[in-house]
Amino acid sequence: MPETSPTSPRIDTSKPHPARVYDWFLGGKDNYPVDEALGRQITAMEPTAKYGARHNRWFMQRATRMLAARLGVRQFLDIGTGIPTEPNLHRIAQTAAPESSVVYVDNDPIVLAHAEALLRGTPEGVTRYLQADAREPAKILELAGGILDFDRPVAVSLIALLHFIPDDQGAYDIVRTLVDALPTGSHLVLSQLASDYDPERTRQAVEMYAAGGVTLVPRSRAEMTKFFDGLELLDPGIVWLPDWHPELAVDEDREDGTPVPLYAGVARKA
Repeated sequence: MPETSPTSPRIDTSKPHPARVYDWFLGGKDNYPVDEALGRQITAMEPTAKYGARHNRWFMQRATRMLAARLGVRQFLDIGTGIPTEPNLHRIAQTAAPESSVVYVDNDPIVLAHAEALLRGTPEGVTRYLQADAREPAKILELAGGILDFDRPVAVSLIALLHFIPDDQGAYDIVRTLVDALPTGSHLVLSQLASDYDPERTRQAVEMYAAGGVTLVPRSRAEMTKFFDGLELLDPGIVWLPDWHPELAVDEDREDGTPVPLYAGVARKA
C-alpha cells in the first residue's frame, strides 16, 4: 500500500494543478475543467506544448534506460511523479533489472488516488509511493530512507518539476539537500523549462499560469547548470530534451523541426 499521512488531503478542483494540466497535455482523463482550461490557453499560445510534455516522458524513459541498463543503478527516487502514464519509471527500470527499487513522490491527492497503478512492479523489486511535497526534501529523505538504502547509489529524478518552484522557495536548496544525502555513484536527472529560447512566448506562458494560480519559473541554461554544481554531467551535458541520447528512444513519435524549449541533463555524484 502507498505510504500516506493519516488524513488524505482533499483534491482542490477550484484551481489548476501542474500534475493535472500535464495529464491533460498527455491526453489523460484525470484532470478537471480548470486544468483543461489552462491547458487550452497554453496550447493556443504555444501549439507545441503537448509535444513538449510527451518529450518530458520520453526523456525520463531514456534516462532510466541508461541508468538501469548501462550504468547499473538499482534504486530510483522520482519526485513530482505526476499522474500515472504508461510506461512509468518502474516499468523501464524493472524491465532492465527486475530487482530495482523505485519510490515515487508527489503532493497531488489525485496521484495518491491512482497510486495503485504505480505499485504493480516485479516480484523481485520494490515499488512504493509517498505522499509528500518536493519543498520538504528532508521529509522525503526520511520517508524514502525506510525503503531505499542510502548507502548504495540512488538516481533522483526531478522531471519538469523545478520550473514550478521559485528560487525564493528554495529550488536550489531542495536539490542540494537531496544530493548531499546521496552516496557516491548516485545520479541526478532534471528537465527544466527554458527562459532563453523564446523569451516573449515564455513570458506569456508565465502570465497564463499565474492567472490560474500556478507559479511557473523558466530558467536559462546557466541557471539550469547551477542545479548540477559539484556533480559530473554525463555526455552530452545540458541539451534540449530531444537531443539527450536519442539512440535510447523506444516508440517515440518525433516531429522533425518542432522545437521543445526544455533543457535536460543527467549528472553523477563522484
